[in-house]
Amino acid sequence: MEAATDITIWLALSAGLLSFLSPCTLPIFPAYLSYITGVSVKDLQEKRDHKLQGRLLIHAIFFLLGVSLIFFSLGVGVSFLGQWLQGLLAGESGVLIQRIAGIFLILMGLIVGGWLTIPTLMKEKRLQFKKKPIGLLGSFFVGVGFSAGWTPCIGPIFASILILAATSPAQGLLYTSFYIVGFAIPFLVLTFFLGYAKWLVKYSERITKIGGGLIILFGVLLFTGYLARFSNMLLRFVENTWFSNLG
Repeated sequence: MEAATDITIWLALSAGLLSFLSPCTLPIFPAYLSYITGVSVKDLQEKRDHKLQGRLLIHAIFFLLGVSLIFFSLGVGVSFLGQWLQGLLAGESGVLIQRIAGIFLILMGLIVGGWLTIPTLMKEKRLQFKKKPIGLLGSFFVGVGFSAGWTPCIGPIFASILILAATSPAQGLLYTSFYIVGFAIPFLVLTFFLGYAKWLVKYSERITKIGGGLIILFGVLLFTGYLARFSNMLLRFVENTWFSNLG
Protein backbone atom coordinates (compact mmCIF):
# COMPACT_ATOMS: atom_id res chain seq x y z
CA MET A 1 0.00 0.00 0.00
CA GLU A 2 2.90 2.34 0.79
CA ALA A 3 4.39 1.79 -2.67
CA ALA A 4 1.00 2.60 -4.25
CA THR A 5 0.92 5.83 -2.26
CA ASP A 6 4.43 6.71 -3.43
CA ILE A 7 3.59 6.25 -7.11
CA THR A 8 0.34 8.20 -6.68
CA ILE A 9 2.32 11.10 -5.20
CA TRP A 10 4.52 11.11 -8.29
CA LEU A 11 1.40 11.00 -10.48
CA ALA A 12 -0.05 13.99 -8.60
CA LEU A 13 3.21 15.93 -9.05
CA SER A 14 3.29 15.05 -12.76
CA ALA A 15 -0.38 16.03 -13.11
CA GLY A 16 0.38 19.50 -11.75
CA LEU A 17 3.27 19.84 -14.21
CA LEU A 18 1.04 18.60 -17.04
CA SER A 19 -1.65 21.14 -16.13
CA PHE A 20 0.83 23.97 -16.57
CA LEU A 21 2.38 22.58 -19.78
CA SER A 22 -1.03 21.89 -21.35
CA PRO A 23 -2.23 23.84 -24.41
CA CYS A 24 -4.79 25.59 -22.18
CA THR A 25 -2.18 27.21 -19.93
CA LEU A 26 1.32 27.41 -21.39
CA PRO A 27 0.50 29.52 -24.50
CA ILE A 28 -1.28 32.16 -22.39
CA PHE A 29 1.29 32.12 -19.58
CA PRO A 30 3.18 35.22 -20.85
CA ALA A 31 -0.09 37.15 -21.13
CA TYR A 32 -1.07 36.19 -17.57
CA LEU A 33 2.36 37.19 -16.29
CA SER A 34 2.05 40.51 -18.09
CA TYR A 35 -1.47 41.00 -16.70
CA ILE A 36 -0.59 40.45 -13.04
CA THR A 37 2.62 42.52 -13.16
CA GLY A 38 1.53 45.31 -15.47
CA VAL A 39 4.67 44.79 -17.57
CA SER A 40 4.35 44.22 -21.32
CA VAL A 41 5.22 40.78 -22.72
CA LYS A 42 7.98 42.39 -24.80
CA ASP A 43 9.57 43.95 -21.72
CA LEU A 44 9.23 40.67 -19.82
CA GLN A 45 11.18 38.92 -22.56
CA GLU A 46 13.82 41.56 -23.12
CA LYS A 47 14.42 43.37 -19.83
CA ARG A 48 16.01 41.39 -17.01
CA ASP A 49 17.16 43.60 -14.13
CA HIS A 50 17.06 42.58 -10.45
CA LYS A 51 14.23 44.97 -9.65
CA LEU A 52 11.99 43.52 -12.37
CA GLN A 53 12.88 39.94 -11.41
CA GLY A 54 11.94 40.62 -7.79
CA ARG A 55 8.64 42.13 -8.91
CA LEU A 56 7.90 39.13 -11.12
CA LEU A 57 8.66 36.69 -8.34
CA ILE A 58 6.48 38.34 -5.69
CA HIS A 59 3.50 38.69 -8.07
CA ALA A 60 3.92 35.09 -9.24
CA ILE A 61 3.92 33.88 -5.62
CA PHE A 62 0.72 35.77 -4.79
CA PHE A 63 -0.91 34.46 -7.98
CA LEU A 64 0.03 30.90 -7.00
CA LEU A 65 -1.30 31.45 -3.47
CA GLY A 66 -4.68 32.27 -5.02
CA VAL A 67 -4.50 29.17 -7.22
CA SER A 68 -3.49 27.03 -4.23
CA LEU A 69 -6.38 28.28 -2.10
CA ILE A 70 -8.98 26.98 -4.56
CA PHE A 71 -7.19 23.71 -5.38
CA PHE A 72 -6.49 22.93 -1.73
CA SER A 73 -10.07 23.75 -0.69
CA LEU A 74 -11.39 21.36 -3.32
CA GLY A 75 -8.94 18.70 -2.10
CA VAL A 76 -10.21 19.12 1.48
CA GLY A 77 -13.84 18.89 0.36
CA VAL A 78 -13.29 15.78 -1.74
CA SER A 79 -11.30 14.08 1.04
CA PHE A 80 -14.21 14.57 3.45
CA LEU A 81 -16.59 13.28 0.77
CA GLY A 82 -14.41 10.18 0.36
CA GLN A 83 -14.47 9.56 4.12
CA TRP A 84 -18.24 9.92 4.16
CA LEU A 85 -18.65 7.49 1.24
CA GLN A 86 -16.38 4.94 2.87
CA GLY A 87 -18.40 5.15 6.06
CA LEU A 88 -21.67 4.91 4.15
CA LEU A 89 -20.68 1.89 2.08
CA ALA A 90 -18.78 0.23 4.92
CA GLY A 91 -17.23 -3.16 4.10
CA GLU A 92 -17.40 -2.98 0.31
CA SER A 93 -16.34 0.68 0.00
CA GLY A 94 -12.74 -0.01 -0.93
CA VAL A 95 -13.37 -2.15 -4.00
CA LEU A 96 -16.46 -0.27 -5.19
CA ILE A 97 -14.98 3.23 -4.87
CA GLN A 98 -11.73 1.98 -6.38
CA ARG A 99 -13.50 0.65 -9.48
CA ILE A 100 -15.66 3.73 -9.90
CA ALA A 101 -12.54 5.89 -9.57
CA GLY A 102 -10.76 3.72 -12.15
CA ILE A 103 -13.56 4.28 -14.68
CA PHE A 104 -13.50 8.03 -14.09
CA LEU A 105 -9.72 8.16 -14.45
CA ILE A 106 -9.90 6.32 -17.78
CA LEU A 107 -12.58 8.77 -18.93
CA MET A 108 -10.53 11.79 -17.82
CA GLY A 109 -7.42 10.36 -19.48
CA LEU A 110 -9.28 9.97 -22.79
CA ILE A 111 -10.43 13.59 -22.56
CA VAL A 112 -6.97 14.92 -21.61
CA GLY A 113 -5.35 13.00 -24.47
CA GLY A 114 -7.90 14.33 -26.95
CA TRP A 115 -9.27 10.88 -27.86
CA LEU A 116 -12.71 11.63 -26.43
CA THR A 117 -14.66 14.85 -26.81
CA ILE A 118 -17.57 15.75 -24.56
CA PRO A 119 -18.91 19.12 -25.76
CA THR A 120 -20.02 20.22 -22.29
CA LEU A 121 -16.52 19.65 -20.90
CA MET A 122 -14.84 21.41 -23.83
CA LYS A 123 -16.31 24.77 -22.85
CA GLU A 124 -14.09 26.99 -20.77
CA LYS A 125 -15.68 28.44 -17.65
CA ARG A 126 -13.41 30.72 -15.68
CA LEU A 127 -13.81 33.85 -13.59
CA GLN A 128 -12.71 36.87 -15.61
CA PHE A 129 -11.61 40.30 -14.45
CA LYS A 130 -12.16 43.23 -16.81
CA LYS A 131 -9.62 45.16 -14.78
CA LYS A 132 -7.07 43.55 -12.52
CA PRO A 133 -7.41 44.60 -8.87
CA ILE A 134 -4.39 46.69 -7.92
CA GLY A 135 -1.23 45.31 -6.31
CA LEU A 136 -0.27 41.97 -4.86
CA LEU A 137 -3.80 41.34 -3.61
CA GLY A 138 -4.92 41.75 -7.21
CA SER A 139 -2.50 39.01 -8.31
CA PHE A 140 -3.90 36.78 -5.57
CA PHE A 141 -7.48 37.25 -6.78
CA VAL A 142 -6.47 36.70 -10.40
CA GLY A 143 -5.02 33.36 -9.22
CA VAL A 144 -8.34 32.58 -7.52
CA GLY A 145 -10.18 33.43 -10.74
CA PHE A 146 -7.81 31.32 -12.80
CA SER A 147 -8.36 28.18 -10.70
CA ALA A 148 -12.04 28.66 -9.80
CA GLY A 149 -13.36 27.39 -13.09
CA TRP A 150 -13.01 24.71 -15.72
CA THR A 151 -10.79 24.47 -18.77
CA PRO A 152 -10.73 21.52 -21.22
CA CYS A 153 -7.15 20.67 -20.17
CA ILE A 154 -6.74 21.51 -16.50
CA GLY A 155 -10.26 20.46 -15.46
CA PRO A 156 -9.96 16.74 -16.32
CA ILE A 157 -6.37 16.57 -15.03
CA PHE A 158 -7.20 18.06 -11.64
CA ALA A 159 -10.43 16.06 -11.53
CA SER A 160 -8.25 12.93 -11.75
CA ILE A 161 -6.34 14.01 -8.64
CA LEU A 162 -9.60 14.76 -6.82
CA ILE A 163 -10.83 11.27 -7.72
CA LEU A 164 -7.68 9.79 -6.20
CA ALA A 165 -8.19 11.96 -3.12
CA ALA A 166 -11.71 10.53 -2.75
CA THR A 167 -10.41 6.95 -2.95
CA SER A 168 -7.71 7.62 -0.31
CA PRO A 169 -9.10 10.35 1.97
CA ALA A 170 -6.19 10.03 4.41
CA GLN A 171 -3.79 10.89 1.57
CA GLY A 172 -6.09 13.32 -0.26
CA LEU A 173 -4.46 16.50 0.98
CA LEU A 174 -1.02 15.06 0.26
CA TYR A 175 -1.99 14.36 -3.36
CA THR A 176 -3.50 17.83 -3.73
CA SER A 177 -0.40 19.45 -2.25
CA PHE A 178 1.90 17.65 -4.67
CA TYR A 179 -0.38 18.64 -7.56
CA ILE A 180 -0.05 22.28 -6.51
CA VAL A 181 3.75 21.94 -6.22
CA GLY A 182 3.87 20.37 -9.70
CA PHE A 183 1.93 23.35 -11.10
CA ALA A 184 3.92 25.97 -9.20
CA ILE A 185 7.47 24.83 -10.04
CA PRO A 186 7.33 25.39 -13.84
CA PHE A 187 5.32 28.58 -13.29
CA LEU A 188 8.10 30.04 -11.13
CA VAL A 189 10.92 28.70 -13.31
CA LEU A 190 9.47 30.10 -16.54
CA THR A 191 8.82 33.42 -14.81
CA PHE A 192 12.59 33.92 -15.05
CA PHE A 193 13.13 32.06 -18.33
CA LEU A 194 10.14 33.27 -20.33
CA GLY A 195 11.89 32.65 -23.66
CA TYR A 196 11.66 28.89 -23.13
CA ALA A 197 7.86 29.07 -23.04
CA LYS A 198 7.75 29.49 -26.83
CA TRP A 199 9.87 26.37 -27.29
CA LEU A 200 7.71 24.33 -24.92
CA VAL A 201 4.46 25.43 -26.59
CA LYS A 202 5.48 23.44 -29.70
CA TYR A 203 5.45 20.24 -27.66
CA SER A 204 2.56 20.98 -25.29
CA GLU A 205 0.02 18.88 -27.23
CA ARG A 206 2.40 15.92 -27.36
CA ILE A 207 3.13 16.25 -23.64
CA THR A 208 -0.60 16.36 -22.91
CA LYS A 209 -1.26 13.18 -24.92
CA ILE A 210 1.47 11.35 -22.99
CA GLY A 211 -0.08 12.59 -19.75
CA GLY A 212 -3.52 11.42 -20.87
CA GLY A 213 -2.09 7.97 -21.60
CA LEU A 214 -0.54 7.78 -18.13
CA ILE A 215 -3.86 8.73 -16.51
CA ILE A 216 -5.60 5.96 -18.50
CA LEU A 217 -2.95 3.43 -17.42
CA PHE A 218 -3.38 4.48 -13.80
CA GLY A 219 -7.16 4.17 -14.13
CA VAL A 220 -6.87 0.63 -15.53
CA LEU A 221 -4.52 -0.38 -12.71
CA LEU A 222 -6.87 1.12 -10.13
CA PHE A 223 -9.95 -0.56 -11.62
CA THR A 224 -8.32 -3.99 -11.84
CA GLY A 225 -6.72 -3.77 -8.39
CA TYR A 226 -3.21 -4.16 -9.82
CA LEU A 227 -2.01 -0.73 -8.68
CA ALA A 228 -0.23 -1.95 -5.55
CA ARG A 229 1.38 -4.87 -7.44
CA PHE A 230 2.53 -2.58 -10.27
CA SER A 231 3.87 -0.05 -7.74
CA ASN A 232 5.89 -2.76 -5.97
CA MET A 233 7.30 -4.03 -9.29
CA LEU A 234 8.27 -0.50 -10.30
CA LEU A 235 9.84 0.16 -6.90
CA ARG A 236 11.89 -3.06 -7.08
CA PHE A 237 13.02 -2.17 -10.61
CA VAL A 238 14.15 1.30 -9.53
CA GLU A 239 15.92 -0.08 -6.46
CA ASN A 240 17.69 -2.79 -8.45
CA THR A 241 18.73 -0.32 -11.16
CA TRP A 242 19.91 2.20 -8.58
CA PHE A 243 21.95 -0.27 -6.54
CA SER A 244 23.44 -1.94 -9.61
CA ASN A 245 24.58 1.46 -10.90
CA LEU A 246 26.10 2.26 -7.50
CA GLY A 247 27.87 -1.11 -7.52
